[in-house]
Amino acid sequence: MKKRYRKLSDYLKERYGTRVMRIPLNAGFGCPNRVPPSKGCIYCDPTGSGFGALPPTVPIPEQIKTFKERFAMRGISKFIAYFQAHTNTFASPEVLWERYSQVLGDDSIVAVSVATRPDCLSEEVLDVVARLRKYLDVFLEIGLQTVNYKTLEIINRGHGLAEFVDASIRAKRRGLELVAHVIINLPWDDMEDVVETAKVLSALEYDGVKLHSLYIVEGTKLGDMYNSGLVKVCSMEEYVERVVTFLEYLDPRMVIHRLVSDPPKNGVIFGNWGVPKIVIINAIEKKLEERDTYQGRLFGYLRR
Repeated sequence: MKKRYRKLSDYLKERYGTRVMRIPLNAGFGCPNRVPPSKGCIYCDPTGSGFGALPPTVPIPEQIKTFKERFAMRGISKFIAYFQAHTNTFASPEVLWERYSQVLGDDSIVAVSVATRPDCLSEEVLDVVARLRKYLDVFLEIGLQTVNYKTLEIINRGHGLAEFVDASIRAKRRGLELVAHVIINLPWDDMEDVVETAKVLSALEYDGVKLHSLYIVEGTKLGDMYNSGLVKVCSMEEYVERVVTFLEYLDPRMVIHRLVSDPPKNGVIFGNWGVPKIVIINAIEKKLEERDTYQGRLFGYLRR
């Protein structure tokens, strides 16, 4: 069967010779966008997207041990230490290194992934992240969500497109592998925004991208807006169309780390149209087959 997009699982197996799993870590970081008076992104759940991780009160080595034992039953022996919850560069360089270095010295960990925001990547912070490259492969995951600056204001992202571009360029100078996070179906975005997002990430030479489907949880401003009828989420069919179009314009070299989100198990008002994630993935792959299209089919707009 023809491969229609560059799957993360295939890429990791090619790179490390075996199946690799992420271990979600909660290192107890906060988020600059949740420091008063800001109340954070309007969709952000209380865990800061870290609902798959253990509480930060559990020491990092113990978190790693717990997940390794779970995955061992599935025959998996290689892992990526994924600093997931909240903004994982929101601390002094000394504190960052103290947390990051706790994953070193374990031969089963082949890489570390650090999830963060573009406005929390000073030169000193990037130096600390780059220091990890002496020991492990490093993925720096930067949240963008959309290139539409008006939408960024509505969702209270706390940064614009320029900050994302600046952080990306400076991180690339250090040889870091970059992964962008994008919410592909924000209610204020249209297909033109989807296409432009793919183009901007390609122009910035990103190495990977995570596509998220918008989910809505209790206790958030977006949840209040949704319950009041002020926002509507597109249909699953439109989400599939957006993903397929995004892939068509994306650099074919880029690795697809995710096609759709995993909503949290608790407090969800809306998540993935009430169907399992695999149903949406199958629909995307079916649409790619039906159209006989693929990642990068319309990638010809850069003059390089």
